[in-house]
Amino acid sequence: MYFIGVDHHKQVSMMTVLDEDGRELRTERILNRRSHVQRFLEAYRPFTAVLEAGRASYVMADLLRELGGQVKLANPLQVKAIAHARIKTDKRDSRTLAQLLRADLIPEVYQRGEWNRGAQRVMRMRAYWVSKQTEVRNKIRALLAQQREEIRLEVEKRETGLFRPNGLQFLGQLALEAPDKLILDDLVQGHRQIQAHVKLTDGLVKTLYDEMEEAARIDTIPGFARTLSVLVAVEIADIRRFPRPADLHSYAGVIPSTHASGNRTFHGHITKQGSAWLRWAVVEAVYPAIRRDLVLLALYKRLARRKGANVAKIAVARRLLTIIYRVLSEKRDYIPELMKQSAA
Repeated sequence: MYFIGVDHHKQVSMMTVLDEDGRELRTERILNRRSHVQRFLEAYRPFTAVLEAGRASYVMADLLRELGGQVKLANPLQVKAIAHARIKTDKRDSRTLAQLLRADLIPEVYQRGEWNRGAQRVMRMRAYWVSKQTEVRNKIRALLAQQREEIRLEVEKRETGLFRPNGLQFLGQLALEAPDKLILDDLVQGHRQIQAHVKLTDGLVKTLYDEMEEAARIDTIPGFARTLSVLVAVEIADIRRFPRPADLHSYAGVIPSTHASGNRTFHGHITKQGSAWLRWAVVEAVYPAIRRDLVLLALYKRLARRKGANVAKIAVARRLLTIIYRVLSEKRDYIPELMKQSAA
């Protein structure tokens, strides 16, 4: 067995090959093209390779796997031998990765399947267009706030539904002076175009929802509508990779950080490590959830009185993650706690 450390970049990769005895056989910088990689690996079979997880790491990982190798993705935050090196070069990084791989000391990250990666891209694209839509709306509101009083009063009468079709038509008819009229018309046109992109991605999200049993189950939990349900299901990917609900909490980064020294232990802010998208989704679902579920509302109020609203919000987010864990692990819809108590 050969052990290959890959320091992967956009155009090229530095590869270091070690044998089973740890001897360095070859280190070379090669182009990230199939023919170049295949030619480099011809003399080293069977092989297992490792590269740090990154934006384009799956492209190289898939290629190495297609060429017959076993592939591991390393958590870049935990590969301390690289992160804390005083001298950091591509050659040193690839050599260190190969050495850690041979010693079976690679801190691995979960490798997502191709379908799941495509679903992630859909959700990222939808989030991008929604953020752009919000940005344009804020620019329109800021522009209107700078107009003369009669224009502002006219807008205040139509504040609700301002960005619906009738509202956009109303904005186009406002008698603003130049150059503000041209700016407003351009923003309104841009908003219409972005709305079309959001509508397209909403259709893609619906398709994902129809294909994912997990999303439908999450949708039965208070606070989660279709989009958030799909986002959570896509980020989790496979609930079996989390042995306990606490592991899912950790992956979402909603557990408190811990600092221990001697006989003293201090718990600080949440870690915010893991999936930022999963964390955002469950925190976003907290207020809709407590409006619909009395048990969650009681938990929120009890903690908000003692520790404040922010702590209570994170606690409810953890409870929602626990509910998600059970629903997905047991392959069932959500049963509210009050219904369980009444049935008993």
